[in-house]
Amino acid sequence: MKRNAVTCSRTGLLLLAVLTLTAAAPARAGTWVHGIEGTRGFQLWVPTGYQADTPLPLVVALHGCFQNPSQFAGLSRLNEKADAEKFLVLYPNQATFANPTQCWNFMLVLNQTRGHGEPALVVGMVEQVKRHYAVDARRIYVGGVSSGAVLTGTLLACYSDVFAAGMIGAGAMYKAATTISGTGFAMLFGSIYHPDDRGRDAWVCSGRPRHTVPVLVVHGTKDSVVDIVNGRQATRQFLQTSDYGDDGVANDSIRPVATQVTRATVPGGRAYTVEDYVYGGSLVARHIEIQGMDHAWPGGDSRYPFADPSGPDGTSIMWDFFRQHTRN
Repeated sequence: MKRNAVTCSRTGLLLLAVLTLTAAAPARAGTWVHGIEGTRGFQLWVPTGYQADTPLPLVVALHGCFQNPSQFAGLSRLNEKADAEKFLVLYPNQATFANPTQCWNFMLVLNQTRGHGEPALVVGMVEQVKRHYAVDARRIYVGGVSSGAVLTGTLLACYSDVFAAGMIGAGAMYKAATTISGTGFAMLFGSIYHPDDRGRDAWVCSGRPRHTVPVLVVHGTKDSVVDIVNGRQATRQFLQTSDYGDDGVANDSIRPVATQVTRATVPGGRAYTVEDYVYGGSLVARHIEIQGMDHAWPGGDSRYPFADPSGPDGTSIMWDFFRQHTRN
């Protein structure tokens, strides 16, 4: 019995190793690849036309609560965009044992620092993908919706040496709350912390870098889950982070004042306002407010929850912003 048990154990370990290698190995183009990093799984979309000798941009896409990678991919149509524009998409998956609603635990202090918790797991996934696929390390981006958007803010804050730009969709600023009870208040009324203070905290979390942190913030004016003030706080917070990163001090070299404001309307759909913050010839931040939109992904596929088909195409907006930025 002991011998059989040992044999079974060894067989199980061998099978696990084979599965892990299969998950990490390059697959044919235009398909899903599944992998594991620590205690979390992930899905990678390898676009049609992928060539192992041609480095591609990588977009990390973070789903929201009550979602998984496949659902977020369907909602956003991000894989279709990846096929058309030629980039890889990494979808980390929140485990139900970590949060029964599959929300990212952005409010826990462990997950608000560099080298720990969920942010470190996501960066570990990025490194795993880089080891097995042709990734342009200068063009790695991160974007998310809802709790995934707040985790995006943490990744931008604490790993600005990894990500060239990010998108916060229906989310909040870095360390908007540091407790579960504080999170409820922040989502409904905005953070009690000043965005300028959190802007400095974000700069410090990445080791006081000397570069800006480009951010796109998209929010609906009728968001009933995460009040619109959170989007405004996130924009100001990252502008302050970039003000520090620009020259090492907070001296308004990058100011929280839009340099250009445009308004547009989706034919037969929603109106929206775009505020651009351009400094030194670079688009440092873009803040978009969509009139009448609730807690949703704009332009999303209506077959999935949290879609607002009448909004502008959030996926195109995100990619258009990302491709303007390359990390030096």
